[in-house]
Amino acid sequence: MHEYSIVQSLIESCEEHAKKYAASKITKVVVKIGVMSGVEPYLLEEAFNAFKEGTICDGCEFYMNIQKLKIECSSCQKISELEKNEYLCPACQSVDIKVIDGEDMFLMQLEMEQT
Repeated sequence: MHEYSIVQSLIESCEEHAKKYAASKITKVVVKIGVMSGVEPYLLEEAFNAFKEGTICDGCEFYMNIQKLKIECSSCQKISELEKNEYLCPACQSVDIKVIDGEDMFLMQLEMEQT
């Protein structure tokens, strides 16, 4: 399950940010997960809750914002969020599209407490 390695990297990133801002505790973590990122939200949350104990994130709240696949059509220039994972412009049915969001996972927000 690759969610474990993702959580390990996420917690390391939280620790780096906390050190940078002299924070003693992370109280809230918000991530954005694209539907085509390959990350299973339920498994990520389970892994985060299991691995946060004993770290700077111990006791923090964990929020996930799920990002639909967002495309830009090269034919009609329309930007759309796809309801289905079909790589097809809903406006003109063109397959000449560029994915602009929904394939990655990002750390979006941290709330920290300073000592």
